[in-house]
Amino acid sequence: MSPIKITCVIVDDEPMALNLVESYVEKTPFLDFKKKCSSALEAMEYIKSNPVDLLFLDIQMPDLTGIEFSKMLPKETRVVFTTAFDHYALEGFKVEALDYLLKPFDYAEFLAAANKAYTWFKLVKGQEQPPQQQQQQQQLLSEEKEFLFVKSEYKQLRIKLADVLYFEGLKDYIKIWLKDNPKPILTLMSLKSLEEELPSTQFMRVHRSFIVSLNNINVIERSQIIINEQRITVSEHYKPKFLEFINNNSLNS
Repeated sequence: MSPIKITCVIVDDEPMALNLVESYVEKTPFLDFKKKCSSALEAMEYIKSNPVDLLFLDIQMPDLTGIEFSKMLPKETRVVFTTAFDHYALEGFKVEALDYLLKPFDYAEFLAAANKAYTWFKLVKGQEQPPQQQQQQQQLLSEEKEFLFVKSEYKQLRIKLADVLYFEGLKDYIKIWLKDNPKPILTLMSLKSLEEELPSTQFMRVHRSFIVSLNNINVIERSQIIINEQRITVSEHYKPKFLEFINNNSLNS
């Protein structure tokens, strides 16, 4: 199989930023530069008649922000956000951006993001497969998220999903309980919204107030899960799905 080429467009309202990213694209062998645009509206017009694989997209732009524009893109077109403002990280995550580059960034950082895009497109574009199999691969990729950005005390904290023991909902807030951390991280968010963002292969809602890390369950005792000495009851509403998980992963089922 020949190496894939990823067609890309750069969108930024700052000419210097456009030229810098263009220079990075030009020296990256698997990227196929198509156009640079100074606004989301200009890029939108181009993409209508020239489908592209990847956008290097600034966020804070006049008329239409990068976040707003990304929600209008065809699902085949993926995004790497480029911005000088780190408080957009969570929004970038919600629209399933492949990566998030914080300005100023050097070529090494750019190349790391480009390599993530290459890995993604190699799986979903680089092989001729039936649509159903492509859809399954895209679902697997979406479930391979390794971290979340959450806002806590006016900061965006990067939380490794592997470190999460469980999430505890308290009205409009969530407590995030982590390994080797006796105090939880508190963030303003609903448990329902969080559940939609988490990979279903790693996390499961088992109670109105709890989402647990399936990889960090120590013991299951009747209708209770024990994680790090904390007992969490599996409610009747969520019990069928949880029992299915147990049966699928049990040696003596």
